[in-house]
Amino acid sequence: MDIPGDLYQALHGGPPLAFRFGVFFLVGGVVPNPLDIRFSKVSGLNSRIDTQALNEGGQNLFTHHLPTHVQYDNLVLERGMAIGSILVAEFNATMSLFKFNPCNVLVTLFDESGIPVSGWLFMTAYPVKWTVSELSAESNQVVIETMELTYQRMQAIRL
Repeated sequence: MDIPGDLYQALHGGPPLAFRFGVFFLVGGVVPNPLDIRFSKVSGLNSRIDTQALNEGGQNLFTHHLPTHVQYDNLVLERGMAIGSILVAEFNATMSLFKFNPCNVLVTLFDESGIPVSGWLFMTAYPVKWTVSELSAESNQVVIETMELTYQRMQAIRL
């Protein structure tokens, strides 16, 4: 059940903040590795309906737009490079061996008490891109790895 924005603010003291979140890879009921739920940034939480224009004969004032399918952007996850990550081993198997092991991915937004308030479930997700930030002897920046996944469908969850 969706809680209207005004009621949510009255109950929780304001709208949810974007920095309390977790990413959970749901693989065969296995408890996720704590290294693999912490990310510094998540993007690609969007969907849109593609349409096809249809002109009606003799009608010059407007064009009909018929829905064709739902289009999703890739889910993009960023974090500091993790050592000993099972997720990195899975990405490596996909990129090196062309071995795919799709799973569902749940991105959860938490309130200030750590209680889930919203989520997005990405079904049958698998890696399509993996990048590591530039290495430079002139900088002492954290090495950032970016993981990009495609998926069949996204379902928004409001708690």
